[in-house]
Amino acid sequence: MVIDKVKKLNEIETKPHKNTKASDMLVGKWVKCDKCKEIIYKEELHNNYSVCPNCGKHFRLSSRRRIKQIADEGTFKEIAGDIITKDPLKFEGYLKKVDILKEKTKLDEAVKCGTCEIEGQKAVIAVMDGNFLMGSMGSAVGERITIAIETAIQQKLPLVIFSVSGGARMQEGIVSLMQMAKTSAAIAKLNEAGLLYISVLTDPTTGGVTASFASLGDIILAEPEALIGFAGPRVIEQTINQRLPKDFQKAEFLLEHGFIDKIVERKDMKHMISTLIKFHTPTPKSEVKK
Repeated sequence: MVIDKVKKLNEIETKPHKNTKASDMLVGKWVKCDKCKEIIYKEELHNNYSVCPNCGKHFRLSSRRRIKQIADEGTFKEIAGDIITKDPLKFEGYLKKVDILKEKTKLDEAVKCGTCEIEGQKAVIAVMDGNFLMGSMGSAVGERITIAIETAIQQKLPLVIFSVSGGARMQEGIVSLMQMAKTSAAIAKLNEAGLLYISVLTDPTTGGVTASFASLGDIILAEPEALIGFAGPRVIEQTINQRLPKDFQKAEFLLEHGFIDKIVERKDMKHMISTLIKFHTPTPKSEVKK
């Protein structure tokens, strides 16, 4: 199938695809969809919100690309970017692995936080990144998210968190598990302040992140077919000694059973979030008609 696609390069030279040069259509610039097995040109995929144009599979996004899709252009201002990974347990090889990932991904940690505008609506946003230790939550991730929550409280802004995670970071042991309580306590303060928290669950959201702030949203959204859960299905089956239902832990199953509020396609996510913020923003008294 790849060969067939590459053979079409000569046709593209005579009938160029919009904004695409034949010289750019190189092997390495193609990606295979795990769901439908279709071979897709990366630029075409990116222009379609990183969603397969053939079957609708939502590919995983980097935090940078996610922020670009959600935040209005030029409005994102990073906060807590100076909080970096620590090694409280002196875990062998941990910081070396982190340094390699920093060089490879050009990220400092598994989450980026900041203030922004979403279709003109001001908000605080935190976006986890699965490219950095599978979005695992260690002390730095927990601190960054906590600072983002506290910023929302101080500035009286709604909070939006995009979660993608394999859970707590094993290299930091109990310190990483403590981030569950820390972030949950911060969310409780946000709730006491009467501020909106929208949690968006993407593929995959598991472990301690699911068991803490990801499940505490006033409104919980999810992307189609996202894997959402705490332990994996195999572990659960071995524990309860029962077969699990089909598509267990998929977003559609969780929507049917009331765990999430709505499944939103990526192309509609920005508008959905801005609309929800508008619905929950009080109208200034000066604008209320008497």
